[in-house]
Amino acid sequence: MKIVVLDGYTLNPGDLDWQGLQSLGECAIYDHTLADEVVARCQDAQIVLTNKTVLNAQILSQLSQLKYIGVLATGTNVVDIACASQHGICVTNIPAYGPDAVAQMVFAHILHHHQQVSLHDQAVKAGQWSRNRDFCFTLSPLTSLKGLTLGVVGYGDIGQQVANLGAAFGMKVLVTSAKPKTDLPPAIQWCERDTLLKQADIISLHCPLTAATKYMINRDSLALLKAGCLLVNTARGDLINEADLAQWLNQNNGFAAVDVLSTEPPSPNNPLLSAANITITPHIAWATLQARQNLLNIAVNNIKQFLLEDVVNCVNG
Repeated sequence: MKIVVLDGYTLNPGDLDWQGLQSLGECAIYDHTLADEVVARCQDAQIVLTNKTVLNAQILSQLSQLKYIGVLATGTNVVDIACASQHGICVTNIPAYGPDAVAQMVFAHILHHHQQVSLHDQAVKAGQWSRNRDFCFTLSPLTSLKGLTLGVVGYGDIGQQVANLGAAFGMKVLVTSAKPKTDLPPAIQWCERDTLLKQADIISLHCPLTAATKYMINRDSLALLKAGCLLVNTARGDLINEADLAQWLNQNNGFAAVDVLSTEPPSPNNPLLSAANITITPHIAWATLQARQNLLNIAVNNIKQFLLEDVVNCVNG
C-alpha cells in the first residue's frame, strides 16, 4: 500500500508526528507539490492525501492505481468529485476537527477590535505612557461586548460555538441559516438574514461556499448594515465581494476582520490589502496545534476505516 501526501507542510510544519500514517503503508510525504509534479509523484499510489493541491479530471485519469483520496480539510473543491466517482475513487474529508479553534479566532478578532490591545501596546512601547500625566490613557473608545448584538450567519458546528461564546459575553445573539432553527438556547434567536444584517453590531460568517452564498456580502447587503458594524469572516473568502467591501470600508461605514480571502495567497492588488478599517490574518483560524493534531488523527482513522471497508467521512458515496 503506497500513500502519498502532496502538501503536508501546512498541516505539519514539523511539530506533529506522521508515525500513525506511516504505520499504514509505504509513505511519501512532500511538503509541497507543484501542479506538474502531481502525476509523477502519485503514479503508483493507492492512497493520496491533499490539502490544497488540485486533483482535477486530467490528473485523475492518469492515476490508474488510485483508490482513495483524503482531503486534509473540510472543503473538497480541490478534487473533481464527479471524476473520482467515475473512476471508483473514494474521497473523504475531515469534518469538525477544530470548531473551537475557529470560534476562538473569531473572538480574537472581535476583542482585538473592541479592546484595541495592539494599538495601546505599541503606544506604551513608544513611550506614550511614560510621558503621560495620568495613570492611564486611551487612544480610541473601548467597548463592552455585553449588550451588543452578535449576528451569526450559518449555524453549524462553528457557528454554534461562536453563538455560545457570544451569549457567555452577555451579547444578544441572532443566528440565521438555510433552514429556520426552533430548538435554540434561550439566549439565541433565529431570524431571517436581512433582519440579522440590519440589527447586528457584529456579524460573523460561518456558512459554506455555494452558488447561493457566493458574494452574499456585496454592495446591497452592506447597505443594510449598521454604521460602525464589524464584519468577521473566518469561513470562505468568496462569501464576500471584496471590491464592494473595500469600497464600504474606505467610506468609513464600518469595520472588517477576515481570516480568508478569495485567492490565497492573495494577489498584491487585492483591494482589501490596502483598504481602511480592516484586520487580516492569513487563514490560520483552523491551525492551532490541537486542531491540527485532531485533523491528522481523523485523516489516519479515515484511511484505517477505508482499509477495513467501513468507510467514514466519504463525500462521494
